[in-house]
Amino acid sequence: MEILKVENLVKTYGSGENMINAVDDISFSVEQGEFVAIVGASGSGKSTLLHIIGGVDRPTDGRIFIDGKEINVMNNDKLAIFRRRQIGIVYQFYNLIPILTVEENITLPCDLDGGSVDKERLDDILRSFGLADRRTYLPNELSGGQQQRTSIARALINNPAILLADEPTGNLDTKSTEDIMSILKLSNTAYNQTIIMITHNLEIAKQADRIITIQDGKIVREA
Repeated sequence: MEILKVENLVKTYGSGENMINAVDDISFSVEQGEFVAIVGASGSGKSTLLHIIGGVDRPTDGRIFIDGKEINVMNNDKLAIFRRRQIGIVYQFYNLIPILTVEENITLPCDLDGGSVDKERLDDILRSFGLADRRTYLPNELSGGQQQRTSIARALINNPAILLADEPTGNLDTKSTEDIMSILKLSNTAYNQTIIMITHNLEIAKQADRIITIQDGKIVREA
């Protein structure tokens, strides 16, 4: 089943001679349960593309469908609710709340949405991610890898339609990078989680099911 469809997506900045096409007429789709890596050099437009798909930024033109819903036509309030419930986002720099425990950080999206926490799913994620004995710890009591695992767990707690990961290993050492890739692959296989990951590291990208290469805002290769 097609979970993401991007049609003729465009994002421009500036005007006239100063106009830059950060995303230039991009179209592709992703099936439910796929693990897709988007690669490209710095400034290629890959992060801009991810932010537009995640509803963090608005396209200049084009359409985005997530789980059958066209998100680019939603107003800001509806988009914020949809993003909170259906899109999990993981960044390079964790973005954990320093005064909240691991468990409180993970369940924050549920609290913001006014919903109840699925305790069984929470316990399963904590156990699978090796965080069960860290649930009462604060972020500054965790290693970088543990903080990123917490960030991924937070993105997954609401069982989103897609998980977007923007350079999730960019701030980690080799061992922690291996751990995080294992966690992402576990999320993909154990939870059938659709994942779209931005990375500049081709070796990391090769662990995905499919690689989309972007250059100058355009898709130049799919493998």
